[in-house]
Amino acid sequence: MSLEVKNIVKKYGEKTVVDNISFEMKEPGVYALLGTNGAGKTTTIRIILGMLSHESGEVLWNGETLDAMKVNVGYLAEERGLYPKYTLMDQLLYFAKLKGVSKKEAEKRIKYLAERLKVEEYIYPENTSGKKGKKAKPKTADQLSKGNQQKIQMLAALISDPDIIVLDEPLSGLDPVNADLFKEIIKEEIEKNKYIIMSSHQMETIEAFCTDITILNRGKAVLQGNLNEIKKSYGRVNMIVKCDVDIDNYVNEFDFVNVDKNADEVCIRVKDENQAMDFLARLTQNKVPVVKFELREPSLHEIFVEKVGNDNEEE
Repeated sequence: MSLEVKNIVKKYGEKTVVDNISFEMKEPGVYALLGTNGAGKTTTIRIILGMLSHESGEVLWNGETLDAMKVNVGYLAEERGLYPKYTLMDQLLYFAKLKGVSKKEAEKRIKYLAERLKVEEYIYPENTSGKKGKKAKPKTADQLSKGNQQKIQMLAALISDPDIIVLDEPLSGLDPVNADLFKEIIKEEIEKNKYIIMSSHQMETIEAFCTDITILNRGKAVLQGNLNEIKKSYGRVNMIVKCDVDIDNYVNEFDFVNVDKNADEVCIRVKDENQAMDFLARLTQNKVPVVKFELREPSLHEIFVEKVGNDNEEE
């Protein structure tokens, strides 16, 4: 199986908001769409899902046009998408039915995912009044916190056991504990060989899950490919140094690209590894006590900032 996005173009009037975007997933895994607000990530996702029309290009699943009505796709939108006044169980069973999942199978999956996401108390309310025979009222979506609504939406997205999963800012607004719950669920789906497209502003999450990325800026792809290969292409240009004495005088002797001092370390962007080794040699020659010396590739955060700068136009 494979997912291919070919030369997608989307315009609103004279403005091109998605400009000839292409990428391919030849095997299961996680593909990341990155960009500032307004870069075209969500628009691209909605085109892939068939929610938006587009001027040109195509989206293919196994060589044929992707039709979300025929292909089993799960979608977690960034915006809340639950019916506020309907009970959670009724909604989940309804979403499952739309995907052709039997009630028996849906109830089984709801029970499993509710336990994993720790939302059983909202879907299966118990009598806590102490009054014999009095049933607790089922919860509706508007009675839940934003974080718990996000959990229910994740459950709805996965209830059909989809082949393709699209996650638009899946960890947005979650506290660290619940964010970890979501990460564990995503890991499970990866292990089940699912095709996952993820959009997120949390670069550490992208680095943890995604093998390939596209960075968008004003609707255009400004960088794409295998994340490890991209980072290797930059080389180990981040030098981290920690010493027991002040080393400002030594730093000033070198023509470094960028220097950032924090509480106990100096983070320096070097031209290449040779410059870093020359600096280390200068310290050791002068018997400066070096506690820590590290060379590493730039982080995805640093690469992202370099590519898109301060483009904060709203989508």
